[in-house]
Amino acid sequence: MALERLDPVGATVENRRARVAVAALFLTNGALFANLLPRYPEIKTDLALSNAAYGIAIAAFSAGALVAGVAAATLIRRFQSARVAVIGSIGLAIFVFAAAIAPSAVAVGAALFVAGACDSITDVAQNAHGLRVQRNYGRSIINSFHAVWSAGAVLGGAMGAAAIALNIPRGTHLGVSAVLFSVVVLVAYPFLLPGRDQEDHPAAHAERTGRASFGVYATLLALVLLAISGALVEDAGSSWATVYLRDGLGAPGAIAVSGYVAMVGFQFVGRLVGDRLVDRFGERTVVRAGGFITAVGMGAALALPSVPGTIAGFAAAGFGVATLIPATMHGADQLPGLRTGTGLTAVTWLMRVGFVSSPPIVGLIADATSLRVGLLVVPLAGAMVMVLAVALSPRRRSSRS
Repeated sequence: MALERLDPVGATVENRRARVAVAALFLTNGALFANLLPRYPEIKTDLALSNAAYGIAIAAFSAGALVAGVAAATLIRRFQSARVAVIGSIGLAIFVFAAAIAPSAVAVGAALFVAGACDSITDVAQNAHGLRVQRNYGRSIINSFHAVWSAGAVLGGAMGAAAIALNIPRGTHLGVSAVLFSVVVLVAYPFLLPGRDQEDHPAAHAERTGRASFGVYATLLALVLLAISGALVEDAGSSWATVYLRDGLGAPGAIAVSGYVAMVGFQFVGRLVGDRLVDRFGERTVVRAGGFITAVGMGAALALPSVPGTIAGFAAAGFGVATLIPATMHGADQLPGLRTGTGLTAVTWLMRVGFVSSPPIVGLIADATSLRVGLLVVPLAGAMVMVLAVALSPRRRSSRS
């Protein structure tokens, strides 16, 4: 067998191709759902939904993710992360399209429930495969994958805004998106790493030598709470930014989507520089600083409401949580004494609690007071991140075992 050609940092040609293929999965995952988000206010208006009913309907996505996500580790161990990620991506594409053309709130909720189930399993699978590629590289690259996810979300949001501006029907818009991104993941599939994920996982040795200690489970709980805090911030941007700017501050539809786009855009910037920042300052310091930026930035935007200020506030929140979820996933995936994929699945699955609870909670508060008050969950989550960041490593340990 011919030797694989190495680059200066030790990555083989196979690994570099796998990195690009994993990036394609993250791009697709970010873009598919983001194509639907700018159409949310239109769906809310067309179906005459109250804030509470709208919040409950869109929470079905996170509910489906919560129900199905626990099965991700088992599916990955049985079918391999590459296959699970690709099939889940195609399922997500199909049911996002179904939600776009659904004729009632119940149908929207049902389609989003299945879409959320697909997304949850895909999320774990693509991160598991990305961390596998990272181990082969021997240095941090996980934030770069999440940066590509953010780029996909910006792309999807921009596609949605353009479709609205051009008066393209929801069904046509989301149908084209589904076909396009399904093709992307099918093309990427042959370039993903072969073999089973547990063969090179650092937890495999711990599985054979002992059980997890109480401290490991306490750390896992703290990582879950951190991830939930990040989910609360991200969901506020995806579910409510457009509605708040349009209905609360009077921004036109094409401008209102800028809050969400600004959030994922600055999240993308934060993730582009995230690996370098983490290597230099450690995950704990970077995440804690991000919590401060989130709390202060969005707190100021809500205290002094304006369209530009609110867009800037969502941008600050996106930048602040940029490395949060990748850091919690990396930390959970390295916990000793847990079966391969268990820590990653636990964090990814349970952080969906934030995505499930946020829309109806914010909606109920908005109906009782105002959406501006409901969005206080964002600065509060940022403050919680500052406290819980102690669970993260002060210095990033090499992911190579």
